[in-house]
Amino acid sequence: MAKKVEHLKMDIEGQPIPFLLHREYRNSVRFAVGKKGILIRIPKFYSKKDAFNEINRAVHWVKSLKVKKPRILDRYILRTYSTGDQIQIYDRSYTINLEEYSNLNKYSRANLKSGIIHIKLAETDPSLKDKTLKTLLSRVISQDCLPEISRRVKELNHLHFQQEIKNVRLKYNHSNWGSCSTKGNINLSSRLLFAPLDVQDYVIIHELAHLIEHNHSPRFWKLVKDAMPDYIEKEQWLKINGSKCDF
Repeated sequence: MAKKVEHLKMDIEGQPIPFLLHREYRNSVRFAVGKKGILIRIPKFYSKKDAFNEINRAVHWVKSLKVKKPRILDRYILRTYSTGDQIQIYDRSYTINLEEYSNLNKYSRANLKSGIIHIKLAETDPSLKDKTLKTLLSRVISQDCLPEISRRVKELNHLHFQQEIKNVRLKYNHSNWGSCSTKGNINLSSRLLFAPLDVQDYVIIHELAHLIEHNHSPRFWKLVKDAMPDYIEKEQWLKINGSKCDF
């Protein structure tokens, strides 16, 4: 039976932060910072008043946590775009030209011309607008940056691994930073474009090492360390700053 989850928005210093209230078969209450929001886990038998009290307690917990970790909530603050906004990737600056229209027979689309991303956004469910816009931006910018990323993958492969690579792709996803297949396909998250170059190199090296060792065994980590001795620093950077790498 699916767990009952209540989605809430709570104001934290002027920002609407998502909270997810889980009613479960448990005897205790637990708060945690999750990928999609602040998690509140309470016993299934709690009354509405009990739940309300725990939500308030969770808000105070988050505020205290933010004092220690000021950027802890950055992952939940959605970036919005309008015409004239710019996105900086490497030494490239992309300017957004956004046009919305209500013709239901047309689809949202985007193209890049002379550094300007022209976006025609079809009228849709407001809850899907941000996702559609981010997907379009990712698609256009990924296409522009892919040749440079592909070159770097081949350079690092030649330097450290000498494996056969079939394709390199940039995909907009949040489930991982990269993946590889036994056929030699390297997939990298387009969100990685917002990370420093040495962090990008770490993710590329990580996936290239998987072409030799398809697990996270000691042998795999030795391959990674031989190619990048300070790889742990790059992992830490992603853990701390990864949520800010997004369109």
